[in-house]
Amino acid sequence: MQTLAVIREFVYTYPKTIAVVTVTGVGLFGVRKWMAGGVCHSKAQLDGKTVLITGGNTGIGKETAVDLARRGARVILACRDMDRANKAAEDVRKKSGNDNVIVKKLDLASLQSVRQLAKDVLASEERLDVLINNAGVMSCPKWQTEDGFEMQFGVNHLGHFLLTNCLLDLLKKSSPSRIVNVSSLAHEKGQIYFDDIHLEKDYNPWKSYRQSKLANVLFTRELANRLQGTGVTTYSLHPGVIRTELGRHFWPTVPLWKRVVYKPLVFLIKSPTEGAQTTIYCAVEESLQNESGLYYSDCAPKTAAPQGLDDEAAKKLWDLSASMVGLT
Repeated sequence: MQTLAVIREFVYTYPKTIAVVTVTGVGLFGVRKWMAGGVCHSKAQLDGKTVLITGGNTGIGKETAVDLARRGARVILACRDMDRANKAAEDVRKKSGNDNVIVKKLDLASLQSVRQLAKDVLASEERLDVLINNAGVMSCPKWQTEDGFEMQFGVNHLGHFLLTNCLLDLLKKSSPSRIVNVSSLAHEKGQIYFDDIHLEKDYNPWKSYRQSKLANVLFTRELANRLQGTGVTTYSLHPGVIRTELGRHFWPTVPLWKRVVYKPLVFLIKSPTEGAQTTIYCAVEESLQNESGLYYSDCAPKTAAPQGLDDEAAKKLWDLSASMVGLT
């Protein structure tokens, strides 16, 4: 099981909980229930609405797709691996009872692929009510995207930045509409290295991941400012510590003894269904209609880290990102 990365985040976030559970073993199932986090209780239906989810073929993206399809939405899974995406789409159709689930090709590590998907969507879809920027990579080696960007910043931020901007007119046309950016608690230890955005001088997988997740929060904030009065609202969120494939690049590098130590803690980690709740909440909760640019965790607003509230940095990041992806 490739989960050490999320376990590590859990250990960092809840050290006292782990100490209590490890030493006493008291209330283990109670702690597990508490760790499951918030639940989206909205009964909102999405009949006649269209949702696009990046990376919707696995993990919380797939569970989000199942929920929104059950609500009646037309769901577009935008994925890199088409074989896995088609299998996931079939599973989503079966679980939701909704056949209106389609797959489109998207490789966020390629600006050409991002532009091609946007072109396809604009040509084939009459509306887009919810865009969920869910796909991501975590703690990978020092890789580059097709366009020469550092992989985590390129996929987690720049790819979604370009995709969102390319689809803005359709989102505005479909208003009220929403843009949901899946970030992480990791943003709290992140910073934007404007003088070395690709971390060429000092690459570290976690340093890169934290930067990209902070970028998600800042992008959401600046986007909200730019979309005031359009009927398009934006949300960023921490989904929780979840059992998904996201930690696949980190797990093989971990010594065996550490894997043995961490493995029992897997019991306390959220399932993908539990981890999808805040994404779903931001996508459908009626009370959020007039809120924009905020950060959420466990289906509730949460104050982002100070560096995630820096409007000057958000504007600077926007300008840099626009220049990097070739937006005028």
